[in-house]
Amino acid sequence: MKSLLKPIYFLLLSFLSILSCENKDKTEAEIAKINIDFTIERFDKAFAEANPDDLPNLKETFPFMFAKKYDDSFWMQQMQDTLQLELQSETIKKFEDLKTETTEIESLFQHLKYYFPQFKTPRIVSVASDVDYRNKVIVTDTIIVLPLANYLGKDHFFYQGIQDYIVQDLDPELMVVDLANKYAKHYTFQQQRKTFLDDLIYEGKLLYFKDKVIPFKTDAQKLNYTEAQYKWTQANEEYIWRYFVDKEILFSTDTKLPSRFINPAPFSKFYLEQIDSESPGEIGKYMGWQIVRSYMEKNTISFKQMLTKSTEEIFDNAKYKPRK
Repeated sequence: MKSLLKPIYFLLLSFLSILSCENKDKTEAEIAKINIDFTIERFDKAFAEANPDDLPNLKETFPFMFAKKYDDSFWMQQMQDTLQLELQSETIKKFEDLKTETTEIESLFQHLKYYFPQFKTPRIVSVASDVDYRNKVIVTDTIIVLPLANYLGKDHFFYQGIQDYIVQDLDPELMVVDLANKYAKHYTFQQQRKTFLDDLIYEGKLLYFKDKVIPFKTDAQKLNYTEAQYKWTQANEEYIWRYFVDKEILFSTDTKLPSRFINPAPFSKFYLEQIDSESPGEIGKYMGWQIVRSYMEKNTISFKQMLTKSTEEIFDNAKYKPRK
């Protein structure tokens, strides 16, 4: 009897997998039809090409780019500032037309509009400002500011002296990923985080959000990992999970755990010399992602509903088992 059931079981799995792919393709076809009208306004170019006489027009067109605490003489000095001129030159050289970025942002917006019909397309403005890897993009309900100097590529000389694990994130391929992350935080319910598991599930929700709104990006990119880092994490998923369980840290309220496994860092801190030297940072985010994915696979629930579910609901019904 068992020998008969086994092929039936795998046949059923294959059928469900094919059905899921067909539904996904239909959804993506619907999303691609959504009309999104926007352009990326090049404030960086406009300011670079302006002279003092153009300042009134610039301030009228981009009033939110001119802090009121600075008078006109400050902005005139900026037009001649050596560092500002170099920033403008390097960003314009790297991003001559922003065609790729525009295409990817359009797809992000189409997905947001599909899942969140109330989404309104914001005004998008690119700027040439100082490198600020802690605030790579600025997103409000009505305006997005893209500081292009944060995306010049890991080998750019502007980034000399910045740690490698930070520099690898300063890549143009990750601009839309960072935007998606901002929107994920906006739309995702964040209960009071008391335990390490609360952190894992919340971060897992943010990454699953990226699954839905930027499916054209790789899993490694969604996590801001290199492909090698992602493959290492996949290969060691069972070990990582066993460590979390054996050390009884899932329900721990130890405030040091996020800095060990969630926050940006050159590596995750298992306090084991070999694995620490090999592991990428933020590995807890990956683990939370797998739990949320497992929950979505094993429960009949919409993407938007999942975003509101509690840690307990997701963990108890995910029936997560790490890949071996």
